[in-house]
Amino acid sequence: MTAGDLGATEDFGLKLREIADQVTVALDRLIPPAAGPEIDLMRAMRHGALGGGKRLRPFLVIETGRLFGAPERALLRAGCALECVHAYSLIHDDLPCMDDDELRHGQPTVHKAFGEATAVLAGDALLTLAFEILTALETHPDSSVRCKLVGKLAVSAGARGMVGGQKIDMAPPPEDDDQMLSHLARMQRMKTGALIGCAVEFGSILGGARENERQALNGFAHDLGLAYQIKDDLLDIHGNVEELGKAVAKDKEAGKKNFVSLLGEDGAIDRIEMLASQAKAHLGMFGEKGNVLSRTVDFVLERRY
Repeated sequence: MTAGDLGATEDFGLKLREIADQVTVALDRLIPPAAGPEIDLMRAMRHGALGGGKRLRPFLVIETGRLFGAPERALLRAGCALECVHAYSLIHDDLPCMDDDELRHGQPTVHKAFGEATAVLAGDALLTLAFEILTALETHPDSSVRCKLVGKLAVSAGARGMVGGQKIDMAPPPEDDDQMLSHLARMQRMKTGALIGCAVEFGSILGGARENERQALNGFAHDLGLAYQIKDDLLDIHGNVEELGKAVAKDKEAGKKNFVSLLGEDGAIDRIEMLASQAKAHLGMFGEKGNVLSRTVDFVLERRY
C-alpha cells in the first residue's frame, strides 16, 4: 500500500466514523429514554440500535445523496430509518429460534440482556419507528417523496427482500453445489443486499437522480452487497471475536455451506475482486464525485470487522 493509498484509507475511515457518530446522536434523540411500564422496551431498543456498528447503510444513503446535492437533514433521517430496520433485523436474527447468538458488537445480544419476549418487541418497535421517521414532515416536505421512501423500504425489508432472504437461509439447502451457489446468491441478494440497495435508492430518491444514474447505482449496490457477504464468510473463518464483536466459525460448526466452502478461499477472494471491479465500474459515470463510494468498495475488501 502506498502512502497515498494509506492517506485515502485514513480519510475514508474518518468520514465513516464521522457519519456513524452523526447517526448515533440522531438515533439517541429518536429513541429517547422512557419512564413507566414500557421502560424496558425502550432500553432494549436503545441497546440494539445504539450499541455500535459501522453504520454502513446510513453512510451509503448520505454519500449517495451527496452526489446530487440532496438536503443533509433528509439524508440523515432516512439513514436513521434504515439503521432502525437493520438493528431490528439483527435483534431478531440473534434470537434462539434464528441464529441463536449471544454477542453482538462486543456486548450481550438484546435477548440475552432483556429476555426473548422483550427482544421480539424491541425489534418490532424499531421496524415501525423507521416508517414513523420516513413519514414525518421533517424528513422531506414533499409527500410524494416520502411515499417513495416508504414504498422502497417496505419492499426491501419484507418478503421480497430481507425477511424473504432470512427465510431462504433457514430452509433446507439444495444438495447440488452449482444449485447451492445460485441459492446462496439469491439468499444474500435478499437478506443482505436488499438493504444496501435500499440505501443507495434512498440517496437517489432524495437527490432526484435520473434513471440512468439510478440504474448505475443499483448495479453498484448489487455487486457491493454480494462482495460484503463473501467477505463476511471469510471473516467467519479468519476473524476473531475481539475485532468482530460476535461469534466466529458458526457456519462451520453448524455444517452450513457458504461461498468460501463452495468456492474455496482463493475462489472466494477472486469472486470478491471481480465484484469489486464491477461495482467501481458502475460508478464511472460520476467521475471524481463517485470517489467516496468507490472507497466503500475498498473498505469492504479490507475490513476486519
